Amino acid sequence: MRHGARPKNRLIRYAAVTALAAAPLVTLASVGQADQLAPPLGPCVGDCPNPFPPVHNGPAAGTDDTINIFVGGNYRVEGRSAEAEGKVVTVKDLTVDKNGGGLFNMGVVGVGSQVAPPPGTDHVTVGGAVDVVTGNRVQLGGGNPARWGNLAYGTTESGTLEFSGPGAARRDPAAIDPFRGLTTVVEDHSACMAEQTATGELTVNGNLYTFTGDGHSTRQVFNVNRNIGSATAAADLVFAGIPAGATVIVNMVGPDPVLIRTNTGSGIPGDQLTDMQPLLMWNFPVSTDATITGGAQFQGSVMAGNPAGTVTLSNPGTNGRVYLAGNLVQGGTAGTELHAYPFNGDLPTCGQSPTPSPSPSPSESESPSPSPSESESKSPHPSPSRSEKPSESVEPTHGERPVPEHSRKPEGPLADTGSGPAGPIAGAAAVLLGLGTAVTMLARRSRGRRH
Repeated sequence: MRHGARPKNRLIRYAAVTALAAAPLVTLASVGQADQLAPPLGPCVGDCPNPFPPVHNGPAAGTDDTINIFVGGNYRVEGRSAEAEGKVVTVKDLTVDKNGGGLFNMGVVGVGSQVAPPPGTDHVTVGGAVDVVTGNRVQLGGGNPARWGNLAYGTTESGTLEFSGPGAARRDPAAIDPFRGLTTVVEDHSACMAEQTATGELTVNGNLYTFTGDGHSTRQVFNVNRNIGSATAAADLVFAGIPAGATVIVNMVGPDPVLIRTNTGSGIPGDQLTDMQPLLMWNFPVSTDATITGGAQFQGSVMAGNPAGTVTLSNPGTNGRVYLAGNLVQGGTAGTELHAYPFNGDLPTCGQSPTPSPSPSPSESESPSPSPSESESKSPHPSPSRSEKPSESVEPTHGERPVPEHSRKPEGPLADTGSGPAGPIAGAAAVLLGLGTAVTMLARRSRGRRH
């Protein structure tokens, strides 16, 4: 369970206390590590297929009660958008106003992972108003076999809503209450990711964007202070130096507006980004205007931490969670679809003191800090100019941010054998050794007093 920089979430605090009481040795040894997102965010919860199937229009593949799309602001559907799969929560309003109108599927979709929320649950929860503009239709439920769910809204509902089976819409202002605190959770996670020191760099050669990791860290971090692709050219994405099982975080810290335009990503098993998808997170920590577009089935989850920001998804498909503190615009000239795929990666934990660790060997130490001239060119803060530099063939982007010592996280190498629990077990052994030493000293003192 991650403890954010703003530990206001009571559930998180209570879970932390419970974990400490249940397993004090392992927990103490693991302070300063990283953990998966806590429910209702992150990994699949329910009848979860393993692995998740590729995008298809076949029969149902399971159920997932984890939120797939969380919007802390307003959710607007426009362009030629087609569908939003999985559990959808928007704290404010939902507006469906497609160009030329037409059908928009939610919860259960025609083409996706075919992993829908459990039958009979709220597939869509809206804190404010639902406005399906005249000429548009929103359908919840269906598929093969037919699945059904409900829509809960807070204030008003207008337009055409269609439901499979006994599904229905209901006015329920309290339905959003369990999810309101998630806006702060998303803000905290997004800010914490952006504080991390880069473990790799991005190099650019024409339209080829290569993310090269350090080859050993369990969490690979890239701080990118420029757009990926441009208004006229789509980037080809390649990752290298990423150990199997490593979480990959791409912090988009460049100037506003921020753009990712790529055609890389098919969703077909065996493709590099398809295989990375469950552990890949694209983070927009401060952007007021961020867009992901191009011709790809975009792989990985998307997080944005600015509650005043807007993320626009206009690519044909997004395969991963979408967690935004601000607003979402779904729309493009293609039939934009958001597909339900989990994020199983481990995110950094901020706001805690790291456990002491031995000084790394030269081969394990992080890259030295950039020189003054290099750090200037890689500042994560927005620059006043958005001009691109097509003449540059290589552009490293360490983009390291100064982080207070108390919030830095130790990064260990990924074990070649895959024995992840070794760290906590070793820590527990160290604690036991310390306790044994203390007991021995007390016994010696007791014997001394008896002489």
